[in-house]
Amino acid sequence: MIGLGVVIGEAIGLGMLPGIREAVFGFLTASLMMAGTMVANDVYDVEIDKVNSPQRPLPSGTVKTRDAVALAVALSAAAIGFAALLNLWTFLTALLALVLMIYYNTRGKKTGLVGNSVVSFNVALPFFYGGLAVDSISPLLFIFSVVAFFANFGREVAKGIADVKGDSLRQVRTLAVVRGTKSAAFASAGLFIAAVLLSFLPPFLESISWLYFPPVITADIGFLYSAYRLVGDQSPENVRSVKGHVLVWMLLGLVGFLLGGAALL
Repeated sequence: MIGLGVVIGEAIGLGMLPGIREAVFGFLTASLMMAGTMVANDVYDVEIDKVNSPQRPLPSGTVKTRDAVALAVALSAAAIGFAALLNLWTFLTALLALVLMIYYNTRGKKTGLVGNSVVSFNVALPFFYGGLAVDSISPLLFIFSVVAFFANFGREVAKGIADVKGDSLRQVRTLAVVRGTKSAAFASAGLFIAAVLLSFLPPFLESISWLYFPPVITADIGFLYSAYRLVGDQSPENVRSVKGHVLVWMLLGLVGFLLGGAALL
């Protein structure tokens, strides 16, 4: 999904389909970077996951820590390499994304909302990165990035509700730990609603295809329903279910961004 966001950003920035080189290198940069940081995150989270998710590969002992570290380094290095093959700005942006995720895994995770915002910034970055890859940034790319930021921010806050037990043991200052699960649920719901409201801005900024609306409106309804479920029930089971559904709504939104940008091609 992250890699596809880059290609969509390239297409919207250019007003046409990107070349094979830009599309492949951009897709690989984002996908490998995300994979590397997710593996690194699992390494740093191994003690928390022994409480929250003991069945996962590292806490269960299925995968050795040193092997996971080697994989994270290899994936991240490959991502930076592909970014360097595009241009200077994509290289620097990829480095920034990597530094932010290293900060998140080593220190930022325990800061709660700051850490959530760092993760969400990196999730929102692919659209903007795609524009940089083809030397063209448009207002539409900026709005798509902001919508993705708020949607993922809401999901990160919700994740803290599901993981509140393990996070409390490790003194991770998520909103759920500091203010309680109810407050975190309302905050997460508010972020989802902000993403929904912002999703109506693109038609006022640029001419977009009518195909934008069916998937985006469906995603918006999904986000509103997820917000309703979170506010009504903060049990770990319900929150984990909501987290999974939110990924579906985000994917639908991504499809809408792609189809909406088709009017510019």
